[in-house]
Amino acid sequence: MKTLHFSTVINAPRQRVWDVMLGPETFKLWAAEFAEGSYFEGAWDKGEKIRFLTPDGRGLTSVIAENRPYEFISIQHLGYIKDWIEDTESDGVRAWAPASENYTFSDADGATELKVDMDVTPDFEVYMGGDWPKALAKLKALCESGP
Repeated sequence: MKTLHFSTVINAPRQRVWDVMLGPETFKLWAAEFAEGSYFEGAWDKGEKIRFLTPDGRGLTSVIAENRPYEFISIQHLGYIKDWIEDTESDGVRAWAPASENYTFSDADGATELKVDMDVTPDFEVYMGGDWPKALAKLKALCESGP
């Protein structure tokens, strides 16, 4: 497992970046960079189950490991979802789960620096390495475009 690191500076307050990143409707807009129609089911509260899905029933089943509003959120990915069915027990899933995905929000000269750290297996390294920068650019544009 390898941890990928991404960051961007967004000309908006931390609360705005947090709200746009995690809001159900705005999440769909920037997460479309990974897969068109991406959305989540569940809540971002510590200890809550959350599922990241595509319209065809693929995705990840996860839990929120930590949530410090406007500062830090940690997601623990526990398994895959295929055809709407969760897999947390197969050998393929056990080879990588749990995997962390962390978002850190900090002040940066009147703006917000957003850092993303994500554990990936070698087969997802190129995919995530290419799509996270596009997703962050989309998130930045959404946050900076006003209410």
